[in-house]
Amino acid sequence: MPTQIYNSIEEEIRSLKRERNAVILAHNYQSGEVQDIADFTGDSLGLSQKAQATDADVIVFCGVHFMAETASILCPDKKVLIPDLNAGCSLAGMIKAEDVRKWKSAHPLGAVVAYVNTSAEVKAESDYCCTSTNAVQVVEHIPRDQEVLFVPDFYLGTYVQRVTGRNNITLWNGYCHVHEMITSEQINQLKARHPNAELLMHPECGCLTKSMHVADRILSTEGMVKYVGESSAKEFIVATEIGILHRMERDFPNKRFIPAFPHAVCQYMKLNTLEKIVLSLECLQYEVKVPEPIRSRALVSIERMLAISSKSSAA
Repeated sequence: MPTQIYNSIEEEIRSLKRERNAVILAHNYQSGEVQDIADFTGDSLGLSQKAQATDADVIVFCGVHFMAETASILCPDKKVLIPDLNAGCSLAGMIKAEDVRKWKSAHPLGAVVAYVNTSAEVKAESDYCCTSTNAVQVVEHIPRDQEVLFVPDFYLGTYVQRVTGRNNITLWNGYCHVHEMITSEQINQLKARHPNAELLMHPECGCLTKSMHVADRILSTEGMVKYVGESSAKEFIVATEIGILHRMERDFPNKRFIPAFPHAVCQYMKLNTLEKIVLSLECLQYEVKVPEPIRSRALVSIERMLAISSKSSAA
């Protein structure tokens, strides 16, 4: 049969998607061209829930490895692919399942809360999962006299500790190497130059403890996008990985977005490219499959989180 000729790589991807009954998910930190070809763009858990709700057979997750694992946990009947197996996460790599087991052994009555930026093995050892949006809600659900280990992000954990006022939270000393680049000095300089701009800060930022008092909102990536749409402000300082600026500028062309640090780029996120998406769809590579019983155990921590968030929304 003659080789199909396409006018563009985007056209080729759309054709392969139809052939494979596939959907493409793109995290908010992906490159602009990847976001534009995706069926859904958003944060990691929200994207996995989108995949769960579709009738697609194949999910191409343009993000990092733990995100594809989360999709596999929620969608065991679907084939989950990641275009580049090297797309890891420095934050997720800072906590291992054996670290959690060791803490639980020493604190048998304690509860472990794992940020979604963790491996499936860590989620399986944890009592609750959480996102940057619902971390406070999850911790507040735990009895105040019960010890808590919060893993792995120290800065998000510090934020949770301050909001809840709990002094029995042990914080793991992990961090996102990209968010740690954003400093309070940079924030202060930008606030001085742009006094009318609203400051949106991700709770993973290394400057959180020094600058949270000047932030207009501390939000997840999806929370930032939603807030921009609701705010009457025309200018925003955005303290997170700069990939999100593409979506903000595309969705809100009449507003101005200023990166808190223009070099806050996650090279792992940028490993996924249009060319690799083509190969992923053509060859059904690289599959991410969380095996049993890890999947079922990890699902428990995620479902507990979703139940807490659901109760909070209904209240």
